[in-house]
Amino acid sequence: MTVLLRSLQTAVPPTVLKQAEARDVFAAQEGLTRLGTRLVRTCFDAAAIDTRHSAVAEFSWDLPDTAPDFFDPAAGRILNPSTKTRNDVFVREATPLFTETARGALEAADGIGPEDVTHVITVSCTGFFNPGPDYRVVRELGLRPSVQRFHLGFMGCYAAFPALRAAKLFCEADPNAVVLVAIVELCTLHVRSSNNPDTILGASLFADGAAAAVITARDLPLTRPALSLDAFETTLTPVGEDTMAWNIGDQGFEMVLGSYVPHIIDDHITGALEPLLAGDPALAGRPHNGIEHWAIHPGGRSIVDKVVARLGLSEAQAEPARETLREFGNMSSATIMFVFERILGLPLPDGESGAPGSERVCAMAFGPGLTIETALLTRVNP
Repeated sequence: MTVLLRSLQTAVPPTVLKQAEARDVFAAQEGLTRLGTRLVRTCFDAAAIDTRHSAVAEFSWDLPDTAPDFFDPAAGRILNPSTKTRNDVFVREATPLFTETARGALEAADGIGPEDVTHVITVSCTGFFNPGPDYRVVRELGLRPSVQRFHLGFMGCYAAFPALRAAKLFCEADPNAVVLVAIVELCTLHVRSSNNPDTILGASLFADGAAAAVITARDLPLTRPALSLDAFETTLTPVGEDTMAWNIGDQGFEMVLGSYVPHIIDDHITGALEPLLAGDPALAGRPHNGIEHWAIHPGGRSIVDKVVARLGLSEAQAEPARETLREFGNMSSATIMFVFERILGLPLPDGESGAPGSERVCAMAFGPGLTIETALLTRVNP
């Protein structure tokens, strides 16, 4: 049975953060030590990011707000609102991103309508509300009230993988199932000024974004490339529990993102891939760079650098991850869907129609734990 990701829709909020401008704002904050200022400039400049997007309209210099919560443009000062204030913005701004991307993915799935959806899976680690985004998607898209709903919360950057794995399992259990997955992460709600290296690193990387996909095993004609969800694996590294974490504080959620994370991934990525690749006889003994496409979660430039060097990948194979990072930053669990979108948009082999099953994709993401999620997919061409 072939389970396909048949359509994919992505979106970002309208406020654009230019990396150089954001760097200068963070570096000018009161209370920064000389070391803190140097760390801000180093982290922002080394991030390999040009632009990011934010759901916080106040981060635009053009907003005439006399009582700002997040940013005072007149003083150039980053404010420190409460967790409730930040979460209230999540409720207001995340809801339309969930519903609009879900609607777009459903409209792009040929032969499937709202009445066909059997499961909804929503994902986020940057805010909470209930009735939640799963409920909103069902109500606002006019789905059947009997649709089974699931929300994966607070898992971090790798959460798209368990969502897609669950969708695959639902479709294998019921070949008529149609699963709608929707992901929204509003990471910039939790930025703050600090001398803490983890906080500075997070402020230089994280961004907001949304994605949705329709997954089904139904036998329907293809009009555009799709992704076959072939296999998934999960690995917990023996070290690193304290180097990546996501905690709830009084002034927002607090990121722990140690500088040693890329080294841990470097040490353990080949071992994490072994059980995934061993399960496919066609890949047994094949060099890593012999797999056509690599969907690497760009948690940061150094993470992509380590994976590319350790696996011997080409820059062409790394380009979907690097370009996603450059244009959008790290949007937590939504990011890998943007990488998939780039791979789906690549030209067909030799400019001609490819044979179904001809292009393999190996995907990976990293998160608290330290957790490494991996997946094998196939780009199926129409």
